[in-house]
Amino acid sequence: MAVRGRLFFTPNFAANLDSIELFVGVEGKSAFQQLLTRLFDDICPQLSRFPLCGRSFLVHRARSREAAALLERLHTILRKGDDIREFTVDEYVVLYLIRGRRLYFLAIKHHRQLSFDLQAFWT
Repeated sequence: MAVRGRLFFTPNFAANLDSIELFVGVEGKSAFQQLLTRLFDDICPQLSRFPLCGRSFLVHRARSREAAALLERLHTILRKGDDIREFTVDEYVVLYLIRGRRLYFLAIKHHRQLSFDLQAFWT
């Protein structure tokens, strides 16, 4: 399945990039610039061409009641054929949604940051 040319960045994804920039601080400025370069020069083209190369996010087993409830809610929100996937690159995890021929970048986190918060995306 080629999505090619149908990439969208959610406001949450942009906010996550701002958060990462603050998280790495001044001493991590060059690392943040490398992330942006890698994101737009490598990751976007790769996921555009091979959207299924990321690991399925929905196969994770819920390890708490809260996580189980959130996963159940997520399943009710997703449309038939939607696929949420995660792609790990360097120290970052990218969460994205494949919906038809479109690929939505939902979230990005440094591995030392806390969890994804997708509530704003689904409202």
